[in-house]
This record gives sequence, C-alpha cells and structure tokens, in this order.
Amino acid sequence: MLARIESEALSGLDSHAVAVEADVVAAAPAFTIVGLPDAAVQESRERVRTAIVNSHYEFPSRRITVNLAPADVRKEGPSFDLPIALALLVATGQTRCRLADAAAIGELGLDGTIRSVAGVLAVAQSAYGRGLRALLVPAANAREAALVTGLRVLPAATLREAAALMAGAGGPAVECPDPETLLDVEAATDVDLSDVLGQGRVKRVLEVAVAGAHNLLMVGPPGSGKTMIARRVPSIMPPLSVAEAIDVTRIYSVAGMLPPDVSLVVRRPFRAPHHTISVAGLVGGGASPRAGEVSLAHLGVLFLDEFPEFRHSALEGLRQPLEDGEVTISRALTSLRFPARIMLVAAMNPCACGFRGDKTRACCCPAHRLAQYGQRLSGPLLDRIDLRIDVPRLTPRDRRSQVSGESSAVVRERVTRARARQRERLSGAGVSANAHLSARGLRELCRLESRAVAVLDRAYDELRLSARACDRVIKVAQTIADLEGSDTIQGGHVLESLSYREPPWSRR
Repeated sequence: MLARIESEALSGLDSHAVAVEADVVAAAPAFTIVGLPDAAVQESRERVRTAIVNSHYEFPSRRITVNLAPADVRKEGPSFDLPIALALLVATGQTRCRLADAAAIGELGLDGTIRSVAGVLAVAQSAYGRGLRALLVPAANAREAALVTGLRVLPAATLREAAALMAGAGGPAVECPDPETLLDVEAATDVDLSDVLGQGRVKRVLEVAVAGAHNLLMVGPPGSGKTMIARRVPSIMPPLSVAEAIDVTRIYSVAGMLPPDVSLVVRRPFRAPHHTISVAGLVGGGASPRAGEVSLAHLGVLFLDEFPEFRHSALEGLRQPLEDGEVTISRALTSLRFPARIMLVAAMNPCACGFRGDKTRACCCPAHRLAQYGQRLSGPLLDRIDLRIDVPRLTPRDRRSQVSGESSAVVRERVTRARARQRERLSGAGVSANAHLSARGLRELCRLESRAVAVLDRAYDELRLSARACDRVIKVAQTIADLEGSDTIQGGHVLESLSYREPPWSRR
C-alpha cells in the first residue's frame, strides 16, 4: 500500500515542500530511504522502527521504500522522522490520513516521544505560503509555529498523539502569542549607559551611530572602556518592530539557537565572537552552509573586540555584508542568501602594546611594528566604517566622579525620534536608516545647504576621500541633522561628521 505525508526541508533560511512517500509490499524485509537523504535522514530508519514498536504499533516485516520527493534536492536533519513514521502507519492501515492540507515535521525518540527541531518558523511560513492550512509539530515548537497567522498548529508530544491528530482527532488549541504583546514586555538588563564615567564625546558618537545604524570603530588604550561602552549599545537602540522580530526569530530558529520556551526574539541581537573565529564562523558557510555571526547579528550589533587580531580573510569577508546587508554563499549545487543588516562596532588598541599616544605610559613598539599593526586593516574595509573615535584613558577626576550621565532610556528616546524621522523620509527607498541609503537615494533624499556643499567639496580634495567615503560623510551628517530635528544638512553637521572620519591613530 502507498501513503503520502507532506513535509518541509530547510535550505539556508528558506524551506521548501517535500512529499514523504511510503510503499509497503509483501517481499523480503528491507527498509530503504531514497531522495538524496543525508546521514541523519538515513539513520531515521532505526529511530522510526524502534519508536513505532515502543508506541505499541506493529512494524511491518515487509519491503519498505520511502521516497523523499523531489529526488534532486538534498534532505538533511532529523525532522523527517515523524512524517516517515506517519506514512508507514498509514501505508500499513494502522491509522488514517484525513488532513489533506496538513504537513508534519519532528524528530522521534526511541520511546515514541517527539522532540523539537530547528527552523519551525521558516517551515510554518513556507507551508502556509504554499496553501497548507495545518502543521503537525512537536509540542515544544507549537508557540513558535503559531506566529504564522491563519495556520492551524497541531502540537504532539508522542507518535500516538500525532497519529490521532493526523486521523482527524481534535487536538488542544494552541494559544497564538500576540507579537505586539511580547514586544511590549521589555527584557531586564543589568547594563546602562549611565554606568560609563566621563567619555562625553564617545557617548555622543555612540548616539549618532545608533541613530543612523552607522558602523563604529573605537580606538584606545587597554582599560579605557571600549568593551564596556560597546556592550551598552543595545540599551540605546530602538525596539524591534513585529516584522523585524519575526525575521530575527527565523534566523535563530533555523540555527537551532532559539532558547527553550521562547517563541519570539524581542531584543536586538548582540554578538561578540572571539578573534580566533574562522571565516565560515564569522561570515557563514561550511559544507552545508549555515548562518555566521554576521547573520546572527541581523538587525542588531556585531561587536568585534581586538579588531586587527581577526583573520585578514575573515575581516575582508565582511566587506560585502557591510555594503549589501546580506551574505551570499555559493556552492556547486546551490546559492544561498542570509540577511546581514548589522551595525558593526569594532574596538582596537592604537598599537600592538596598546599605549601609543598615551599620556601616562610610553609606547614600546618599534617603527616597523607600528606600520604592520596599522596595515592589518585594509583601506576598503575602513572605508565602510562611518565613524571612528578615539577613546582616551579616564582622567582621575572622571574616575572619582559620582555624577551619573544620561541613562540609556533618555538617549534611546532621542534615537527613536531620529529613527522615526528617517522612516518617514525613507519610506519609498526600501530602507529604514540613513546608513543603508543607496547612492541614488542619497542624492534624492538628502538636502544639503550651500555651506554644507562647500565644506564637503573642500574635504573631498584635502582629505582625499573616496566617493564611498564622501557618501558616508553625508549619511552621518544627515543623522546628526535628524537628531537635531533639522530638515536640511547644514555646514556644522558636515563638519561634525568629518571629525569622526579620520582614523584616530593618524593624528598621534
């Protein structure tokens, strides 16, 4: 007898339809899975066999052929355990499939329990998009799948429950979480911008960077507070919208990094990989391409401490994501795209010993080491970093000060207002922040006063700015204007933007 159960297969962050076909015939016992299954899918034969027996069903002592169609697309992971088991039960007449518009995914334990799997949100979106109206999922993934409005989610904890649901038995209703309600609950944090003593100029640059989603490089001696400041960047970022939260949740779900009992990521990501990370770990890739740290930081912050210590190839791999907001990974049989619209925050010492230009301690680096250290970052990479700021050592007066600066909430309010102005102005450009404007959008939407044009022209010649650098100066100046509520970019805005452009180590 032949049976068919609909399912889904992940490919990068996308999901596509897979039909699980099972045929059971009276012949010498065998269990074969075809349709380009990987090792995890091949191993499902033993999981399915044992789960069926331990769920008090009969495993047929006949020839079993399971086909995963389409046959030319590779199938990966344990999520096909459940549809394979259900197809076998239907093919042997031990249950019925009365849900014509339903799909199933899930990993089986040997005792018949159904374990959670990765990428359920992507699967639910794909299933609903191709016309299915029900999805049978592990109970642990039910609230995540329920984020897709209009999709009937059928949670099952065991194989017997799944078989009953597939046969048409009514199941418990899954409470669909309201994304707006989830986003209104602000997660507790133990960091605040007011914890940072002094560093008024650095805080100003930080506010400008977040207001326009600009990339930022901080340079300063050890102990000046670069890491402490960077870890407070998310505390002044505007909250995620519902669409943004679902995009971030989808990435973490596919990566298998969604925390237990969490159906929606409500805070902007903050990723801080170690400088020994590989190219694939940072940018993404591998034999079976996976999202890298740059995609896990999508719509949030990617913090690279000890910036020059990262592998040169890894840093150069950031150039395309910083420019395009996505990572494209090409293999012989496929090409995958991962979103990577990030705010890069990098920190580094001014030299190898860390004390170049310090007023209290002399630098011990010879000239050739100074030259080598400065050359670890390529010009094209630095060209993609809008803001570069010197973070000096705290003065004794600042260190002893008991006066707290502005709180993160106060700064975040100004940033949110500036972002609102940008969304209104950029609504037709397909972006939501100044840093992401295209060259054409820059010319059409940014209005410079005559003095601002004169200042920019002079800087272009004297500082030998590239065309890209000049555009980024305008973007930062536009963000400064947005923070001040100005409809036009004035000369002072361009001057302030230029003051954040020069590499700090070149002035020492």
